[in-house]
Amino acid sequence: MSKASEFIEALHRIEEGGDVEPMARLFAPDAELSNPTITRPLIGPEGAREFWRAYRSTFVDVHSEFRCIVESDKASTLEWTSRGTLAQGTPFSYHGVSVIEHPAGAITGFRAYFDPRSLGLHLEHAA
Repeated sequence: MSKASEFIEALHRIEEGGDVEPMARLFAPDAELSNPTITRPLIGPEGAREFWRAYRSTFVDVHSEFRCIVESDKASTLEWTSRGTLAQGTPFSYHGVSVIEHPAGAITGFRAYFDPRSLGLHLEHAA
């Protein structure tokens, strides 16, 4: 199974039931995770747990679909759209790109790029 496929499968487990462990197991001890709404990268499997728990708690329900996946033996790029309901009950739809670095198998870097205003978030107030 490709790293992108493993990542997508783990993400869907988070979205469907909140289980972050399959995702956390994909990350190397020194991996860095970031997106536009956090002020510092999160590190390693524990950082992945924190990142993905926070992601899931933002939504009542969420499902991501992937349009374009580009892979090499060192990295994957995923273009996606996520839809669902925010924790406050508001429907949402937003899209972005995630870059996953995995030069030795485990994920060493994860960066998601999207416009946080699509979720009603403002960078100056992000944690």
